[in-house]
Formats: sequence, structure tokens, C-alpha cells
Amino acid sequence: MARRRLLQAAALGALPLSLLAHAEAAWPGKPVHLVVPFPPGGTTDYVTRLIGTELGRALGQPVIIDNKPGAGTVIGVDYVAKSAPDGSNFVTVANSFCANQTLVRKLPYDSRRDLRAVALMGLSEHVLATHPGSGLKNLADLRAAAKAGTGTLSYASFGNGTSAHLSGAMLAQQMGIELVHVPYKGQGPALTDLLGGQVTMMFGNWPEFRSHVESGKLVALGMATLQRSAYAPGIPTLAEQGVPIESNSWNGLLAPAGTPDAVVQRMNAEVNRALAAPAVAAALQKGGIASMARTPAQFAAFVDSEIAKYADVIRKGGITLDT
Repeated sequence: MARRRLLQAAALGALPLSLLAHAEAAWPGKPVHLVVPFPPGGTTDYVTRLIGTELGRALGQPVIIDNKPGAGTVIGVDYVAKSAPDGSNFVTVANSFCANQTLVRKLPYDSRRDLRAVALMGLSEHVLATHPGSGLKNLADLRAAAKAGTGTLSYASFGNGTSAHLSGAMLAQQMGIELVHVPYKGQGPALTDLLGGQVTMMFGNWPEFRSHVESGKLVALGMATLQRSAYAPGIPTLAEQGVPIESNSWNGLLAPAGTPDAVVQRMNAEVNRALAAPAVAAALQKGGIASMARTPAQFAAFVDSEIAKYADVIRKGGITLDT
């Protein structure tokens, strides 16, 4: 019996509240669905599937991964936001979830009111990279090139409203320079054009950029971290060069707003255990993805800070889904 019906029955006196508590303690009583609002194959999908395998063993129920991409993740997120809060549906979100709160004018759900934070999972640090033909080696070179005004300086992104797009806008705002945004449908095609010199620079996931930087096919202008990265300790940060931008691709788990605390706490504990499982930890390390075990409250605070961060850059830059 769904929790909503149990609550109604308890309110009418048909069921004792102790039975409701027992039902929650017995969760999950049916398969658990993890909705991924992205196509299969991306980092968020990869991390969700890694965690999902461990969750299935721990929960004693099938954990089904449902890819529901579309509308910049809005379709998949909205599906879960409107699902019954019985612990059977969760959604894995990334940076775009926080940007959409400001960027999408008619969002069919409220990011804070209709969903609740469950667990932060993984994080891939970004590097700001350029192609060798640009002649740029650091932010001082970028500033000088912008001042000289001898050519168009452009930056690629995974698409409008993505972390790479908004981080490029932050870079332009903080440095006081003009950069032209060139959106792509995903990191893959953007990286291809960066390697080919069709765009000047790009914020991208370090795991996918590492081999190109190490081979000299790309030049790292700086890591978008506040401290030196454990994955790339030899590369100066943008903060060291006077532009404190922290850019990354993260993913975490949300549930419908009415999901019981007991379910949220149990799912959080199991996700954190899964992150620490040897096979998962090794896979994340190999992929350059940092494990981000946090409490629901810590993840909620993180989401709020990300919403505020992206709202600021979107409003300052007058950014819309068409720019």
C-alpha cells in the first residue's frame, strides 16, 4: 500500500500510526527506479549505474535505471517531482538542475518545493583548455589577447545552460573581457572542434581532457578549482591567476518532496556505502571522478549554493536559452 494511502487511512483512524511506521521501516517493498534525465552513456548515467548495482544488492530489490532525457533535463526531473512520494522513484541531477531554476522561465516544478535532496554522488573537476594554435598559455595571455582585440575569442560548451556555458560567462564577467559562446550538443562534439581549432577554449571534464593535455594536443590554461587538484597537481588553478572560478560537473540524487525522512536517510546511507564499495571507488578513481558522500542536509545546502551561484551569473550576463 502506497504511503499516501496509508497516511489517509491513518488520518481517518482506519490504521494506527504504528502500522504506518512499520510500512516505512519495511521500505523498499517493490523495485526502485532511478531516473536519469540524460541519454545513456554520459558521466551522470555512468555514475548512476555504478551506484545502482550496489544499491540493488543492499536494498534487496531490483534497482531500475530509467533514462528520460529531454528539455535540458526538465522532462525527467518533472516526472519524479510529480511521482508518488513512496520511495519508488528518484532522479539523478547535475549542475543543469540548479541553473534551470533561473534559466527556464516556465519550469513545471519548483526545485526547492517539489523535490528534496537525498545524496550527492560524484564530481568531475573542470580544466580550462585551449588548442596550441591559439598561442595562449595562461590567463595573462588571454587578458592580453582580449585587450589587443586582434581576433574573436570564443568558448565552447556542452550546450546552453550547462556548467561549461555558465563558467565561460563567469570567466568573461570576472576578467572583464568579451568571449563568444559556441554551444554544442554534448561535450564530445565540442571537444572535437576545440582540438581542431574551430573554437578558442573550453571548460571541460578533466578525465576526458587529460590525455589531450598530456599529449600536447591541448594546452591547460588552468584548473577550475580553488585548490590544486589531486588529479592534476602540476597545473595552476584559475584562482592562483586571480580569477577564482570553481567549475565542475557533479551529480546527485533527489526524491519527491513528500518522501519520508526514514526513506531519505536510508537511501542516503546506502548511496554513501555504495560510494565506498571497493569496485565503485576504483571505477570512480580511474575515471577521475571524486566521491562526494554527504548527508541530505549537506547536499541540500550545496544545491542552494549552486542555484544562487548560477542565478547570479545568468542575471549578470542576461543569459537565456538562446544565448
